[in-house]
Amino acid sequence: MTKDLTKGSPMKLMFSFGFPLLLGFLFQQLYNLVDTAIVGKTLGGDALAAVGATGSINFLVVGFVSGICGGFAIPAAQQFGAQNPKELRRFVTGSVWLCLVFGLVITVATALLCDSILTVMHTPNEIFHRAYVYICTIFCGIPAYFLYNMCASILRSLGDSRTPVVWLVIASLVNVVLDIVFILSFGMDVFGAAFATVLAQLLAGLGCLVRLCRGFPILRMEKGDWKLDKGRLGRLCAMGLPMGLQYSITAIGSIVLQAAVNDLGTTYITAVTAGSKVSMFLCCPFDAMGSTMATYGGQNVGARQWGRLHSGLRACSILGVGYAVAALGLVLVAGNYLNALFLDQESMSLLPMVQQFLVIQAAFYIPLAFVNIVRFLIQGMGFPPIATLAGVLEMAGRTLMACAVPMLGFPAACFASPAAWILADLFLFPAYFLCHRRLRGSAALFTAC
Repeated sequence: MTKDLTKGSPMKLMFSFGFPLLLGFLFQQLYNLVDTAIVGKTLGGDALAAVGATGSINFLVVGFVSGICGGFAIPAAQQFGAQNPKELRRFVTGSVWLCLVFGLVITVATALLCDSILTVMHTPNEIFHRAYVYICTIFCGIPAYFLYNMCASILRSLGDSRTPVVWLVIASLVNVVLDIVFILSFGMDVFGAAFATVLAQLLAGLGCLVRLCRGFPILRMEKGDWKLDKGRLGRLCAMGLPMGLQYSITAIGSIVLQAAVNDLGTTYITAVTAGSKVSMFLCCPFDAMGSTMATYGGQNVGARQWGRLHSGLRACSILGVGYAVAALGLVLVAGNYLNALFLDQESMSLLPMVQQFLVIQAAFYIPLAFVNIVRFLIQGMGFPPIATLAGVLEMAGRTLMACAVPMLGFPAACFASPAAWILADLFLFPAYFLCHRRLRGSAALFTAC
């Protein structure tokens, strides 16, 4: 089930390793979309706005969990590439200890702060209670998110991108059934949608955990593997925290933007929510490309295959640009049909506004492709703090456009993410070549010594 990304055609590896990742992201978005579609169609526009109003804070916390777990897996990918199973196992056990600690702290903190966060974000009174119920339920399920992301990241670091997908498919189907039962049969409103998502995430995490424990001889623990080591824990934190903070810093800009959109009223919140859900689904290939490049970079740095870093970047960039053009075409032709999935009959008048938001997003998918490809490659190469600076620029871009919302209105909200992507790209390309030179220089010095 493991895959060595240090040998063979980079383009073929992008397809063989990245395609299962793509399916995983698609199904992950699927059960998010199911929540939104069922909420919007059955509970109405206010319920959809309540779920949408929590989107940025949801991304802040869940994105941090995903980022930190992905960062913890980078040393494992590097040790796998270096063919050092003993160190690989000890980095894996270190990740487990850290996830237990971070999971407990984040769950307690976020659950206690939900009310204050929604207040600071200017959540409208008519949707405040539903928004609180939804996001508090998600935050109480943070341990399930840690379990899945930790196990999935370790599996991918070993080259197994299929197992996480299999369990996400199963979890997505379970989530659909639970949504129908909880919302339509039991009348559990937005709590039912959130609870179904948490249970589905828990199921996917347990499935991946069983696979890790039973399917990989390289991970059979030996005496001393579970011993805490400050050096390894420090290295894991040096990799994981910047990646987690990168998501959180990016999300801060989204929170500022969401607060500005909230001030425009429920109508605009509903429009942005519907358009964002479609855009997130269309962006799954970019997420898959990013995760592929993180593992590809980690394994090839561990194997000291410096030239393959450029080859992988070139191959993935071709895929990213090609898909971005195709996605824009799809939005122009079928955008209204996709947007209508999330609106009830009373909200159909918002379709032109939702389509405007979606077209503007899709027109800038090429910069978004490079944000994912280059940033995650830099992380896989072992430079998460540098990649985090790109998140700071994304935050700055969204914040500046959020400040323009009171003056320019809805169009400023539409251009916020494109501005963030362009600013990040202006930094990421020079940063990648700088990191590459540092790696080659360090290798040359090591060889000389």
